Amino acid sequence: MQTDATELATTPAASKLPAARPPRPSTRPNGQWKIDGTEPLNGNEEWKRVDNGLAVRGRIEQIYSKQGFDSIDGTDLHGRFRWWGLYTQRKPGIDGGKTATLEPEELEDRYFMLRVRIDGGQLSTEQTRVIGAVSRDFGRDTADITDRQNIQLHWIQIEDMPEIWRRLEAVGLETTQACGDVPRVFLGSPVAGIAADELIDPTESINELARKFLGTDEFANLPRKFKTAITGHPSQDVVHEINDIGLVALDHPELGIGYDLWVGGALSTTPRLAERLGAFVAEDRVSEVWRGVASIFRDYGYRRLRGKARLKFLLAEWGPEKFRRILEDEYLGYTLPDGPAAPRPKTQGDHVGVHKQKDGRFYIGVAPFVGRVSGQTLIRLADLLEAHGSTRLRTTPHQKIVVLDVAEEHVEPLITALDEIGLSARPSLFRRSTVACTGIEFCKLAIVETKQSATDAILELEKRLADIAAPHPITLHVNGCPNSCARIQTADIGLKGQLLPDGNGGSTPGFQVHLGGGLASVDRDEAGLGRTVRGLKVTADDLADYVERLVRRFLAARSADTDETFAQWAHRADEEDLK
Repeated sequence: MQTDATELATTPAASKLPAARPPRPSTRPNGQWKIDGTEPLNGNEEWKRVDNGLAVRGRIEQIYSKQGFDSIDGTDLHGRFRWWGLYTQRKPGIDGGKTATLEPEELEDRYFMLRVRIDGGQLSTEQTRVIGAVSRDFGRDTADITDRQNIQLHWIQIEDMPEIWRRLEAVGLETTQACGDVPRVFLGSPVAGIAADELIDPTESINELARKFLGTDEFANLPRKFKTAITGHPSQDVVHEINDIGLVALDHPELGIGYDLWVGGALSTTPRLAERLGAFVAEDRVSEVWRGVASIFRDYGYRRLRGKARLKFLLAEWGPEKFRRILEDEYLGYTLPDGPAAPRPKTQGDHVGVHKQKDGRFYIGVAPFVGRVSGQTLIRLADLLEAHGSTRLRTTPHQKIVVLDVAEEHVEPLITALDEIGLSARPSLFRRSTVACTGIEFCKLAIVETKQSATDAILELEKRLADIAAPHPITLHVNGCPNSCARIQTADIGLKGQLLPDGNGGSTPGFQVHLGGGLASVDRDEAGLGRTVRGLKVTADDLADYVERLVRRFLAARSADTDETFAQWAHRADEEDLK
């Protein structure tokens, strides 16, 4: 259950407490394979045993694409399709009040969201152009950069999937295990291999994980999704605290450069921040340590209740000491060296702006509006980069794009050209720091619209707050439902979509407000969850008014002597000052 203001003290220390708890003791088994056996305990586990999700691709290519949507088996449609990055999207015109009352088949359209998996966010201009062409030709020109470095397309028809896969795979792209109870995309530092201040390049480790473990049976049936984040950059730019496994580079005083190991982070409706195991992972051990943690999840994860099937619940029961002991004794066969925590970041991890590479060239981080681009924008982006001497770019966990390998004489001309297609290297405060999920436009779980509401608010705030200079970034995350795909509990201002009374017996789209959350950054030592105040809600129409009021109150009340951040102020402020 979500922690509310009566349960959460308003001190920053209290906000770090994990909210996820293990299942209550029960005489019923939890479906842990190593303890209870592998007999399925619910329908979802049953169909996964009957036929692995990876097997559905053959039916898509040989049957469903030829016979059309009506030929699709229901279990394939609502289950196994996810293993290939496919979800049915929301049928237009169904309001958010019906999200929880209609059956999935009543909410869904005959079109699909397709998630293109981009491990480490690494793209060539050729690949970018192909994604753009697929979007243009098959997806009504839709394309969203997600906060997990993927690109999502919409309006995809099952008949077109064989050709889409052919085009993507011809340039080394895939949708394999982009969704489902599997290892999801491997988050990687967007500046891997190119940043001048990088400690270690994780690219080969990420590529090794993909080569060894994607599309194989070993981890094709996990209790739920399994999220990975690896960074070699000191900005800690991959939101490792909210991933199932995180590897963060550090310089060990005796062993040299390697990784600090974190496990068990996830948000959704029961947020829990990952915990350090206090273990140091050398570069050549990354693959086997990752395999060990994923295997623990597969073998000991709770499978009976899907709401308790994430790794965070197992960690809440075991604690980090037991988890590390099981990892070493049962899966690795050796003891990992102890290691310290990585130091606090000294630079921002979104990489927006112009930065020098280790080879003397430059990388440029640019911001679209809340990750929304289009197929045509991606094609034009590829063309612009090549015209300015670059063939590489990266997506980021903050819905941004980083273009690489720009010679100094091309920096300013390229910035101007990118701005003309809606990609800003010098964005405003909130254009830079706002993240939004898919929302009711396409998502069957959503209650309110997000992308346009967030964009409208950004544009309004750019005008209203043009006179202020914020001393620190202020993050604004907008989510269309309680599931926190946009990471609302770890934002300065996090908004959870819900319907609010309109005063006339009806309802209007709005948000519950979370304040003062954040991940480790240049402005805070460690991650913490946001504060909620009972009854603090804002309508979508009043979003810009509320954020402006909040920012101005913060600037008027902050303690300049201590360089107080928004999050620190939000945790100490009186409730009335937050409304």
